[in-house]
Amino acid sequence: MEKNPWKTKKSEKVYENPWISVLHNEVINPGGGEGIYGKVAFKNVAVGIVPLDDDQNTWLVGQYRYTLNEYSWEIPEGGAPIGTEALASAKRELLEETGIIAEDWSLLTKVHTSNSVTDELGFIYVAKGLTFTESEPEETEDLIIKKLPLKEAIEMVMDGRITDSISMIALLKLSSF
Repeated sequence: MEKNPWKTKKSEKVYENPWISVLHNEVINPGGGEGIYGKVAFKNVAVGIVPLDDDQNTWLVGQYRYTLNEYSWEIPEGGAPIGTEALASAKRELLEETGIIAEDWSLLTKVHTSNSVTDELGFIYVAKGLTFTESEPEETEDLIIKKLPLKEAIEMVMDGRITDSISMIALLKLSSF
């Protein structure tokens, strides 16, 4: 590990809600100059899941994303409160969003979603041994569930139909196996 060249002179929380805090930091940068640095601190760890059946099909969820003001196709995703087990939250999110219960889980990768402005950490899982029930979306989720071959989901990344970073990382990482 290399030594941290940044020095924090002062840190002030300027905004907070149940999901994030926004920090305004006065810093000394690696070159010795004074400056500021804003940071979005997340209160959840991101979880993403690629469910795969025996025929290499997967499921995407489509929803309108308020922050983007546009529709988005994604792998099932959600949050795990910091200090809780990410895998338990991944299982909950998969059931809520798709109605899928998986018997076999493996960690695909760990990600930092936008490390220049946020500390958000994510864990992406592959779920197999699938059984199906009814989905249980939250009131903020108006989802369309789409079953498709994994190969087609990867093509959606490559042609720009999937732009969500966690989904892109998950699907492209799986394309190399």
